[in-house]
Amino acid sequence: MIKYLLILLPLFGLSQDTVKVSNNYFDVIYSQKYKQPLKVTYSVLCNQKDSTKYSRVGLTFKGYKGVITSTDADYINNNFDKGHLAPAEDFDCDSLGIISTFTYLNCALQHYLLNRGVWKSLEEFERKLSINNTIRVEVIIEFKTNKRLKSGTLIPSGFTKTIYMNGKVFHSYYFPNIAPKYKAFTHYQIT
Repeated sequence: MIKYLLILLPLFGLSQDTVKVSNNYFDVIYSQKYKQPLKVTYSVLCNQKDSTKYSRVGLTFKGYKGVITSTDADYINNNFDKGHLAPAEDFDCDSLGIISTFTYLNCALQHYLLNRGVWKSLEEFERKLSINNTIRVEVIIEFKTNKRLKSGTLIPSGFTKTIYMNGKVFHSYYFPNIAPKYKAFTHYQIT
């Protein structure tokens, strides 16, 4: 059973509609007003050498009781994927780990070409790094515009991903939420 901890956060300048949800695999600060995450942090659990791999076949995204999230309808007839922020493959050596990633708390409206291209390549790189290192990742979701879907869900303008290797900042990357101009994630490195 996946255990979640829900904390309402009017702290640190965050509004009443912001919640923090933690489980054994990742932490999320989520905006119910935006119906999108603001920040996701996780440690890579499974790397490319792990022989046990649980399938994602049949897994569907779920809401979270007591939290207003996006829904399947937000991802239909547009250019946005349900972009995992804590990637399913980083947890696929653990049956509960992979299941835990299929929540609307852990996905953002992410341009499909970004999600399936350079973002995916960076996720693969994280798993490579984790073969001989402890890798912790922080994803900050940016909202610099007020573009919304008809449902009211706010569309992220970009994503900053910071990789910590063995407790120290390794690299940070910034990706605008558009079709990528470059195929290599190194073009998006900011530190």
